[in-house]
Amino acid sequence: MTKHPIEVITSVERRRRWSREDKERLVAACLEPGAVLSEIARSAGIHVSQLFRWRKELCQIEEPRTETANTLVPVIVSEAAPSVQPVASEAPASSQPRRKRSDVMIELGRGRRIRVDSDIDTEALGRILDCVLGRR
Repeated sequence: MTKHPIEVITSVERRRRWSREDKERLVAACLEPGAVLSEIARSAGIHVSQLFRWRKELCQIEEPRTETANTLVPVIVSEAAPSVQPVASEAPASSQPRRKRSDVMIELGRGRRIRVDSDIDTEALGRILDCVLGRR
């Protein structure tokens, strides 16, 4: 037979206030190797979700904010090259098999992504990234 602690409430229960030191102590205990969060929460008399919330709040690392995050990048649209008269439709003599298109996804952080064709000109890609990341 196992013994379980019993808490007797003799007055109207109110919301408990936890000091930052107590929260930090419990979160630090969670980060120890082999720690069992449900046992730590039970021993403190709180729900596991509260412990997860404290851990998220206390371990949050903010990225430095930059002015370029909310700026627009100017885009210049030029006219297309003059259209060329189509040549009589002939079946192309393909000595090589058609190359399959492949995309490259570039993760920029903070949920930003750029998708480019794998054979993009690297200098052009560098200029695009400079503009998007605010280096120009």
